[in-house]
Amino acid sequence: MYFISTRGKKEKIKGSQTIINGICSDGGLYVPESFPDVSDKLDNLVNLSYKDLCFEILKLYLDDFTEEELKNCINKAYDDKFDCKEIAPTVKVKDKYFLELYHGPTCAFKDMALTLMPLLLETSLKKNNIKEDILILTATSGDTGKAALEGFKNLNQVKIIVFFPEDGVSSIQKLQMQSQEGNNTYVVSINGNFDDAQSAVKTIFNDEEFKEILKNNNYILSSANSINIGRLLPQIVYYFYSYFDLVKNKHIKLKDKINFTVPTGNFGNILAAYYAKLMGLPVNKLICTSNDNNVLYDFFNSGIYNKNRELILTSSPSMDILISSNLERLLFEISSRDSEKVNNLIKDLNNKGLYKLDTNMKKNLNSFRSEYANELEVKRNINKVFKEYNYLIDTHTCVAYTSYMKYLKKHKDCTPTVIVSTASPYKFSKDVLYSLGEEVNNFDKFEIIEKLSKFSHTEIPYPIKKLKTSLILHDENCEKDEIKSEIKKILKM
Repeated sequence: MYFISTRGKKEKIKGSQTIINGICSDGGLYVPESFPDVSDKLDNLVNLSYKDLCFEILKLYLDDFTEEELKNCINKAYDDKFDCKEIAPTVKVKDKYFLELYHGPTCAFKDMALTLMPLLLETSLKKNNIKEDILILTATSGDTGKAALEGFKNLNQVKIIVFFPEDGVSSIQKLQMQSQEGNNTYVVSINGNFDDAQSAVKTIFNDEEFKEILKNNNYILSSANSINIGRLLPQIVYYFYSYFDLVKNKHIKLKDKINFTVPTGNFGNILAAYYAKLMGLPVNKLICTSNDNNVLYDFFNSGIYNKNRELILTSSPSMDILISSNLERLLFEISSRDSEKVNNLIKDLNNKGLYKLDTNMKKNLNSFRSEYANELEVKRNINKVFKEYNYLIDTHTCVAYTSYMKYLKKHKDCTPTVIVSTASPYKFSKDVLYSLGEEVNNFDKFEIIEKLSKFSHTEIPYPIKKLKTSLILHDENCEKDEIKSEIKKILKM
């Protein structure tokens, strides 16, 4: 298996090299040269454990890893860091299915890939005899930052710097990042929004002069965002695992189709579901859900991607994004892998802030549907789900739930549907408790967490509970145009 660029440069490299590079030399994103078809092997996969399924899927892409190397990474990633043996259980709540992706060390779905990706990177460095240190640069809208910091902490030959918007993450997300331990971890808040942070980091990846400075200081640049294929590939696994959960529990028969409803920001999570479908997983529709920042909703319904709007800060901050980086990989597929078209669309986005799909590309979006949920609907439905089902969901999951209910009403599609639950409600305890009708003013974040636990009769996850005694280790702040100088300062260059 080789990987190529969405933007057409004749780069063709193996999996371990893509994980090291992070982004293509032409600024494009790595994609598999082809998608392996497992549709006739579903019988052999259905009863596998999460670890074994992960191996069977990843070996198809990362075939330059030996079996021993890949299994070693997988076994170390999915161990007792997760608080349930299934790793990613799909639970039935009345007549709904929720894929719970928050049982890892930072209580968010990013753990599903970011417990594994650092180990894949470490192995890749050895395989390719890389002597330089790797600098991981990451912009986060909340969950990626902590999960990446936790995954890469204390790794030899790696330094990681995470930038997050000062007022664009929840108080718990902020504390998780600012209390991060590790002799190679750095966290900086910026005065701006996530798109500012992401744009600045992407600019650095395309800055040849700065990369040369890094190289002269013995650093190679890479990323932990889902623009890195090593982050994206492990996310394919849990869609297969969820499907097989429904089969094993006799909710569906093997080969029956299901839908997935995914709360979506940077488009990596739902893209992994699309990749699973391209591999032969029986998926009917992928329902892409947005909050008030509904640029993706507009895109799927009109064929026009338009980022020319104000970013709205919502109770689901991981989705407060106007430029969805991974969408470029989808553009590549729906244009029949026409990199010239992709380049033109990205150029339009950079120059005009929008682009428009042609008729054929729009037709090729048929796997997707899209809905969005506003803040009032999210508040109302967190309350409704808890009262009716005695099931507590976070704000992002509620965006997906609300959007699915709208989709159901509009399309009358009775296909069994899995709602992807991306974070523990305790990461957004203030908004969740407020949605349940409880008083939140004049209480600090830890009092709110305790109140949520007592009110809902649910246990506070250990990674959240331990934050109460955690020290602030990172309090650096910079302007959005100072990110480059901040990196130089951290690296003492």
